[in-house]
Amino acid sequence: MTIQTRRERERAERERLIVTTARELAEAEGWDAVTTRRLAAEIEYSQPVLYSHFKGKGAIMAAVVVQGCADLAAELASARAEAQGVRESLAAVAETYTSFARRRPALYDAMFTHLVDLPFATEEAPEPLRAAFGELFCAVQPIAAEGDDPGLLTETFWAGLHGLVTLMRSGRLPEEAHERRLALLIGHFAGN
Repeated sequence: MTIQTRRERERAERERLIVTTARELAEAEGWDAVTTRRLAAEIEYSQPVLYSHFKGKGAIMAAVVVQGCADLAAELASARAEAQGVRESLAAVAETYTSFARRRPALYDAMFTHLVDLPFATEEAPEPLRAAFGELFCAVQPIAAEGDDPGLLTETFWAGLHGLVTLMRSGRLPEEAHERRLALLIGHFAGN
């Protein structure tokens, strides 16, 4: 292994450590607890080392978002692949999406509620962001009626899921009706 290869590997490992630590700290204490000073102390590197990888908290959060979208895309793909039928696929994706948001609230907030310096809904969006939306699209596209725009239909489905998650997490919708709400959403989109 060349010195350059080793340095690149070590740099990539430090970046993963920074992103993982930020993610864990946010889940444990919220995004306000994630500061460059705190991260530097947690990973036992100086702040200049941290800044050599990321320009600040916003850039770290953007890296967390990209990683989170990759995780979400993988979970959605798995759920979709295991489902039998169009309606079942839509239901599996909806349940997986809402479960992801409930299990990882700080990550979900970074991905879909906090402002981050990433392009969304464009060709310039990082691949993991497009992949996560693509999994939703693959579940919704088969239910699109002739003349429907499958992209807009997917955005509307996603907005419905996001709204349910957000309202439930804030206590504005009771948790115990979650399954019934998902069934109503699926039924509406699947035409039943």
